[in-house]
Amino acid sequence: MEHPRDHAYPGHWEADVVLRDGATARIRPITTEDAERLVSFYEQVSDESKYYRFFAPYPRLSDRDVHRFTHHDYVDRVGLAATVGGEFIATVRYDRTDERGLPASAPADEAEVAFLVQDAHQGRGVASALLEHIGAVARERGIRRFAAEVLPANSKMIKVFRDAGYTQRRSFEDGSVRLTLDLEPTAESLAVQRGREQRAEARSVQRLLTPGSVAVVGTGRAPGGVGRTVLRNLRDAGFTGRLYAVNSAFPESTERLDGVPAVRSVTRIGEPVDLAVLAVPAERVPEAVEDCGRSGVQGLVVLSAGYAESGAEGRERQRALVRLARSYGMRIIGPNAFGIINTADAVRLNASLAPQPPARGRIGLFTQSGAIGIALLAGLHRRGAGLSSFISAGNRADVSGNDILQYWFEDPDTDVALLYLESIGNPRKFTRLARRTAAVKPVVVVKGARHSGSAPPGHTVPVTRIPDATVSALLRQAGVIRVDTVTELVDAGLLLASQPLPAGPRVAILGNSESLGLLTYDACLTEGLRPLPPQDLTTSAVPDDFRTALTAALADSGCDAVVVTAIPRVGETGTTDPADGGALGTALRTAAATAPAKPVTVVHVEIGGLAEALSTATHSGPSRPSPPTHSGPSRPSPPPTPTPPSSEPPPSGAPGTPEPAAVRIPAYPAAERAVRALAEAVRYARWRRQAAEPGKVPEFLDDTIDESGAATLIGRLLGAAPDTRRLSLAPGDAHELLALYGIPVRPALPAPGPDEAVAAAARLGYPVALKTTAPHLRHRADLGGVRLDLADEAQLRLAHRELTERLGTAVELRPVVQAMAPRGVDTVVRAAIDAAAGSVLSFGLAGAPSELLGDLAHRLVPVTDRDAAELIRSIRTAPLLFGWRGSAPVDTPALEELLLRVSRLVDDHPEVVSVTLEPVVVATHGLSVLGATVRLATPPARDDLGPRTLPSHY
Repeated sequence: MEHPRDHAYPGHWEADVVLRDGATARIRPITTEDAERLVSFYEQVSDESKYYRFFAPYPRLSDRDVHRFTHHDYVDRVGLAATVGGEFIATVRYDRTDERGLPASAPADEAEVAFLVQDAHQGRGVASALLEHIGAVARERGIRRFAAEVLPANSKMIKVFRDAGYTQRRSFEDGSVRLTLDLEPTAESLAVQRGREQRAEARSVQRLLTPGSVAVVGTGRAPGGVGRTVLRNLRDAGFTGRLYAVNSAFPESTERLDGVPAVRSVTRIGEPVDLAVLAVPAERVPEAVEDCGRSGVQGLVVLSAGYAESGAEGRERQRALVRLARSYGMRIIGPNAFGIINTADAVRLNASLAPQPPARGRIGLFTQSGAIGIALLAGLHRRGAGLSSFISAGNRADVSGNDILQYWFEDPDTDVALLYLESIGNPRKFTRLARRTAAVKPVVVVKGARHSGSAPPGHTVPVTRIPDATVSALLRQAGVIRVDTVTELVDAGLLLASQPLPAGPRVAILGNSESLGLLTYDACLTEGLRPLPPQDLTTSAVPDDFRTALTAALADSGCDAVVVTAIPRVGETGTTDPADGGALGTALRTAAATAPAKPVTVVHVEIGGLAEALSTATHSGPSRPSPPTHSGPSRPSPPPTPTPPSSEPPPSGAPGTPEPAAVRIPAYPAAERAVRALAEAVRYARWRRQAAEPGKVPEFLDDTIDESGAATLIGRLLGAAPDTRRLSLAPGDAHELLALYGIPVRPALPAPGPDEAVAAAARLGYPVALKTTAPHLRHRADLGGVRLDLADEAQLRLAHRELTERLGTAVELRPVVQAMAPRGVDTVVRAAIDAAAGSVLSFGLAGAPSELLGDLAHRLVPVTDRDAAELIRSIRTAPLLFGWRGSAPVDTPALEELLLRVSRLVDDHPEVVSVTLEPVVVATHGLSVLGATVRLATPPARDDLGPRTLPSHY
């Protein structure tokens, strides 16, 4: 039976999507007001496409057709349209049918589906995007299968269905191909969807960074001002494309400005414009966007301020800006942006307010703050590092760090990705993309606003409530190098861009200062490295001594990296030689070239010219083939597929082997900074090696888990709950659910009085424990709320009396009796779901000290056997589990299995929003779960499993 709400306009089906060519389109339900748009759309479709749709010549739609295709109940009959500029470019519809192919209603679960795409927009991935969205709509309405009749000659549409990744069947009937698709998402369909997402979003960023023509809108007539500054920066950087200055206030007689064609509007340019930089007041931006949209501009960089960072009115202005730009298929950097830079010789784009573009290099830099962007550009320039690209996104209402990661993943010019983030709008997607990118190139992140609990002004994104320590752990699980400051961001970026990854943690230390060597040694121990005894070359060492010592250290198979420490050499006259810096730099680079597979860093104190000598090279990374050049700029071509860098060094003399003149060695003014950067590289290299052989979920779990039984129990419990938003299970229900996943919980019987306590002990058997369950005393043995090893009735009655006399009445304390478990280490296992980040599994030792120190480790669910093993070893108090100070090691394999079972429970059943097992006593053989709480709720929507969409929280 249908309810009136079923016929309401489903606004949540509206979505912006990125198409294959990087442009955007809007997908929305078709309404009764779309009749004229539908007729206009159909008139622009070729006769051949009409024939493929209707299996017969069908030159125009009748009034009855128009009515049928625009009137839907949004349940059994649904139509969606893809629009650009408000006009249809494609449509899709389904009609629910029964087993005979006749119109039907629920519970019929099959529907006929049909597409129509304007010929001018075929090949852009429109049909694939529509199939994802109409499939999600159908699943929401209880439809499980699509059926489609396709003419054999319509190979494009057959390919759309075939490539979707759904389980499908095909038959040939009456001269047509009948395709049936099961709409339940599969691993293949999800992989297809994410592959398309990656290519489309990477392409959309590439269009912004490799324009063939740029228009600066808002170029002032007088020198100075934002627009004029950007125009000058573009020109001075040697932009290889066409430049235009745009200002509606230009006199008609003005034809050029600063040597650049000057026009009053973008539409007057008369030829395609790929990128527009908007530097006009916020109130004039909509007019400029309309002008750009009508002219076919592909992307916008909005430098204008006065948006979400300025309050509620600005937030609404920002939403309107994004809606307007996306309606024309354009993506936006900004608003309130600092600009973008691409140093590639084929582009040389400096569409930013940075007066001096960075040198060409292999570091990609993304920042959400213009001020931090300026500081990072200056710091990298001062340290001799070059960039491949720079994006300062401001409020990042549209293009975000996720999009940039999609681009950098396959960008052959970027070896290291550096990001300054103040908010993460979609943590689940970010960690997924970061993990994939980190598998082929380092991703280094520093996050601002870590402890404020809210996004900075202007960042209209959902705020996750996950503690910052948890976020850091999850980023590291994804292979992200998380640093605390922008200085550390630059330090790590310099080393990773110029040095190979270390094969292990063994560090050789050599230099001409014993004290500086000892400081470096201590820093290595602090960072968990394994330093070798420092080699003191004495203060009289000359550059050749350094070269000889470094060459020998690099040749030693017992070291994985070398830290060189240097102070000014004092000669016999008591003065320093100003030429020492350059000579020492050349000597060190010559030595480093003999072992290109081992990283070298330098710590120096006031040696003039050394840092410059170490950073002087033709580029900042391994040699790579130069990209093909062309005679002039054009629309960008699709980027190539990334090739993961080899872990093996190239043979001597092979292409890619660094020559001494091409070797860069990062230099640091303090031992702690150099060693911290090196330690991050060691940890990242270890993650890379482990990621190459990912863990797995043991198959034996399947034999001891009753997934369907748990689903039935969860459905029954939620069905009987008056409020399904948050249901705390009674102990019996929680224990029953956990038992279905092979997690037994030791029973605890209530003991409101001494007689009840004695009766409970008689049932459980002595020895027993008596403990309170009051919230303020729960798991607080240190407050006297737990009495252990009560061997008989007398001890139990005495403990009950002392407990109530000292801490409160039995009603307040809620005492329980529980059989004693084998002695061991008390731990806690938790799982909780965050709508943005997903399910998180946490582990630590039980008790106040661990809670006070925040000594918990975290992993995203689902966890593998390797994740579980790392989880219990990554807390600071882990030695207590492995025989600390002569104690017996506990059964960590049993603990790892418990973690895997909890992970499976919350992964299989998203309704399980919280699980806490405390304490879990891990003995030398086996473990005992003594307490458990479970909460259920209606599962939050999984935006990462639905169809591709752009964020709508702008």
